[in-house]
Amino acid sequence: MVNQMYQECIDACLECMEACNSCYDACLREEDVKMMADCIRMDRECADICAFAIKAMQSNSPFAKQIIALCAEICQACGEECQKHSHHDHCRKCAEACFRCAEVCRKMVA
Repeated sequence: MVNQMYQECIDACLECMEACNSCYDACLREEDVKMMADCIRMDRECADICAFAIKAMQSNSPFAKQIIALCAEICQACGEECQKHSHHDHCRKCAEACFRCAEVCRKMVA
């Protein structure tokens, strides 16, 4: 059973991971993929750290707090990158999920 204190953070990370994966896929289909390269890279990084943070929380890792802190940092950076492309619906939604996840993660480690 997952430690209940982590549940809000796990949910935020899952939502962020899904938004990043969707954004990544949509960015690859944009007309100017080169222009989206940084966004694509950040989407991958963010989705990966969210998945890793979820796993750390679910297994009650002794390093969970450090991983969650790093997750907050990467989510913030991804949100800032996606926000640059907010004229794309997928980037706007991804930025919102990233910022929300960063906030929840920061609260978790405070």
